[in-house]
Amino acid sequence: MIRDHFRVLEMDLGTGRGKIAMHDGRKEYAGGSGLAALLFEKYCRADLPWHAPEQPLIFAIGPLTGYFPLMSKTVCAFKSPYHDQYAESHAGGRSALALRFADLDALVIAGRATRPSCLCVGSHHLELIDVHYLWGKPVDSTGKHLRRMFPGSGHRSILRIGPAGENGSAMAGINVDTYRHFGRLGGGAVMGAKNLKGIVIEGDGAFVLPETKTYAGLFEDVYNKVTRTDMMHKYHNLGTAANLAVLNRLHALPWRNLQQTSDPAITGVTGEKFADDTLLRNAACAGCPVGCIHVGFVREKFTDENQYFYRQIAYDYEPIFAVGTMLGIVDCFAILSIMDAVEKMGLDVMSVGVALAWATEALERAIVSEDETIVPLQFGNAKNYEKAVLHMARGTNEFYRLLNQGTLKAAVHFGGESFACVLGQEMAGYATGEVFYTSQALGLRHSHLDSGGYDYDQKHDEQDVDKAIAFLVEDERDRILLTSMVACLFARKVYTVDLLADCLETIGYRNLAADMEATAKTVQQLRWQNRLDTGFLPEKVTIPQRYGEVTTLKGRTDEAYLKELQRAYAEKIIAMGKPQKA
Repeated sequence: MIRDHFRVLEMDLGTGRGKIAMHDGRKEYAGGSGLAALLFEKYCRADLPWHAPEQPLIFAIGPLTGYFPLMSKTVCAFKSPYHDQYAESHAGGRSALALRFADLDALVIAGRATRPSCLCVGSHHLELIDVHYLWGKPVDSTGKHLRRMFPGSGHRSILRIGPAGENGSAMAGINVDTYRHFGRLGGGAVMGAKNLKGIVIEGDGAFVLPETKTYAGLFEDVYNKVTRTDMMHKYHNLGTAANLAVLNRLHALPWRNLQQTSDPAITGVTGEKFADDTLLRNAACAGCPVGCIHVGFVREKFTDENQYFYRQIAYDYEPIFAVGTMLGIVDCFAILSIMDAVEKMGLDVMSVGVALAWATEALERAIVSEDETIVPLQFGNAKNYEKAVLHMARGTNEFYRLLNQGTLKAAVHFGGESFACVLGQEMAGYATGEVFYTSQALGLRHSHLDSGGYDYDQKHDEQDVDKAIAFLVEDERDRILLTSMVACLFARKVYTVDLLADCLETIGYRNLAADMEATAKTVQQLRWQNRLDTGFLPEKVTIPQRYGEVTTLKGRTDEAYLKELQRAYAEKIIAMGKPQKA
């Protein structure tokens, strides 16, 4: 059913009760990122810390969810344990379609359950169930138990956390349907602070598709672009793991805590190598015909009689960089084994890999000792990294308790800030140059997907600050439009502005389709306003010295250009975050 308002379930864990609320603003905020920002503005207490029971945990979908291919993401918003400011994280799986079939545009969770609990939401029911016996359990066994409690598949989505979230790690993610995640900035810790071990969204309702020839024809057109052209082939075939060899060739792939940007040992961890040796199958998010999820395996012996079982682990470029090249590991199965340990504990693999890379160099430089690291961290030693992951999740000692709150927090305490590979949060795997470093360090989500700064570096040799900043602002706005629909950003070449307008108009959102540029600007402004209102000071952001030492095919980082980009982008962010005059 097309509606101009948002239908939002507000859940209070303290009382165990929820209610449906209607919110205006479809034309101005669309959904997804826009709706999440709108609800955060309404419900967040900027004066209280991230773990206060009053703080909201928000899940939002968009107007095109369920109507067209690759409209498959959910936006999660919260006050982050990483920096105590506004944060967004995006995930696929079945969560978006489950919310659509539960007849919800968003779910807002506040309060704190009296005991470790699981929240079950459907179109006609709401239940808070005591699952104290799951507290302390890893993500995989928690998932198995919740699947038995809530049998079925299809439009059911299961979100859960591991020990890292229970222990308040700022690197704790939320696992979504096993292979997808709300990974960055600590959403898992927010669930843990609310005594919420799991969330089950049962899409047990129905929604009506338009029965017009126009809709059917447009759907077919989009489907054909996605499946029968070259636009999406990369993501299905080798997947983003194909980037490893390309970036290594460009001297833009971080190795051993970014002490190198290329290494001949890349042959052991290319996308081709992973596909040839480890790939079991492809999987897809609900509503996606592409199948970009690549599921590999590790074999594990479980008896003395040579009996084995296989564990399945999803991989793509970022996890391989983080616990592979960043840690100097060039064996596919060893990388998958570390990923498996990270998954069980409910940690964000990118953050963990970069944090352990810093810890390894800190140990090499004798800034810390094995008294702190407990295990002798050494680049290339995968088994010891697996052990270290457990200490990260549990916060075994002061060193790991600080490290799992963010690499820089440990570096400030112990030393070694200069080689902490942090750009707002632990870096993504693109050592491409000054524009990327600036875009991730200051970007709202500190994500390489906030904008295409990594792509800009590769295509532009000129050092034009105004041009680069204009690109970051405009490209972010284009992506915000997609994340307000909510489309997978892999489909950004498919969903042009004109196509989005056609899709919206075809299903009845004519007002929204008429001026999407204004909607994108409104959402962009509110997101930055939320971030600034919760304490973000872009002019105070620093980029560690290690980035000034990086050399790519374009040469060594130009630190003067980098500083000027930082200054100009910080000024633009402050300007964008100011409320617009009526």
